[in-house]
Amino acid sequence: MLPLVTDPRTRARWAEEYSARARAYWTEERTKQLVGDKLPIMRPADAAVLLRALGLLRDDASLPPDRARKYFQINHMVALLLPALRELRARHPRVRLLDAGCGRSYLTLLIAWCARHVWNWELEVIGVDRNPDLIAEARRRAEIAGLDEAVRLEVGTVEAVDARDVHGVVALHACDTATCDALALGVSLGAELLAVAPCCQAELARGWSALAERGTSGPFSTIWGTPHLRRETAADVTDAMRTALLRAAGYDVLAMEFVPSEHTRKNTLIRAIRRGAPSDAARTEYEALRVATGGVGIRLAERLRGQLHDAEVYERSSGRREHEQ
Repeated sequence: MLPLVTDPRTRARWAEEYSARARAYWTEERTKQLVGDKLPIMRPADAAVLLRALGLLRDDASLPPDRARKYFQINHMVALLLPALRELRARHPRVRLLDAGCGRSYLTLLIAWCARHVWNWELEVIGVDRNPDLIAEARRRAEIAGLDEAVRLEVGTVEAVDARDVHGVVALHACDTATCDALALGVSLGAELLAVAPCCQAELARGWSALAERGTSGPFSTIWGTPHLRRETAADVTDAMRTALLRAAGYDVLAMEFVPSEHTRKNTLIRAIRRGAPSDAARTEYEALRVATGGVGIRLAERLRGQLHDAEVYERSSGRREHEQ
């Protein structure tokens, strides 16, 4: 573990020395071997201090093979979010994001670093996680990377944190229904950008398993009764339901692969941008999908109940944007 250096002058000297070490290590040939024809937002030689703080680079500035997957994952995710982030920046002088279930804060720190060192933006990120040990580690990383003034890291639930006037909510690999909670919070806050990479979508599979145990018949009964197919199909159907519900709440939604499947199977990014009024047609699509697959719904539908047909949520956020412009 990289020790925390609290003295600002000592930390600045270490950062300068480590950056020089990284520039010497990451020759054009080595960089080409790592990235090939890709154009990552952060090259190892340029973002060495951050990558060291995140535990991706070694002390000699090399990148272990088992860490390369995470390196490409976080680079690609920020690249996919960049167009939406640019839209936020065009409307708001200072962009505020909430990272729900931030864990060790890879995404939180990467976005903050890019805003400061690449995009030259005013940006604040609030990272929230229930695990105090993870938040302690995230705070250590932020201080090492020199980003402790750009990020706020809190222990607790996202509902308990003062996150008023956030422009976007992100959640990287929030497990099972935690993704639904992050999305519902973003909708309730009137967030203009929602971006989640779901993980361990087990809620729908549990509901289907209960149908199989009761001997319920239906078009999906073969899938309900086959554990592997039930688990894999439920993950995709869960994300399809989420996209319909977000469109019902007034968002344009895109579900995409955010990192190649050879790196991780948890590779779906759902990106939603608030564009218009709530859609009854999208809500009808969700209900049709729910009925067709066995009648089992997901938590997001429960969390959004009362919001999907309430135009006040949209009007409130639209009014805030017009005021800030």
